[in-house]
Amino acid sequence: MNEYLPLVMVFGFAALVAGALLYLPSLLAPRRVTAIKLEPFECGQDPISLPEGRFAMKFSRTAIFFIIIDIELIFLWPWAVLYRSLGWFGFAEMLVFMAILMLGFLYVWRKGGLEWE
Repeated sequence: MNEYLPLVMVFGFAALVAGALLYLPSLLAPRRVTAIKLEPFECGQDPISLPEGRFAMKFSRTAIFFIIIDIELIFLWPWAVLYRSLGWFGFAEMLVFMAILMLGFLYVWRKGGLEWE
């Protein structure tokens, strides 16, 4: 049991932090919701007039594109560190992973997310 104690402590601390991050917003969030607080505004700009409805998310495809890049880099780094010890199996697995990610890139490209107007 003693050799697993550091591992248990790390996972316990991670669970404690995750629980706190999930529970704290409900304690700190404002309780009085008004119509003005619920109005959608774009960040960083003063509204000229109140919007009549929700605004469209025009950059959601670009956000998906950057999320795909982040996921790719998170998994590429450990593979790049250990690629010699993984051999051909690791190389084939990375090719499968990259093929799956390319499906996401193709989706963004077909939807026009890479075109700047």
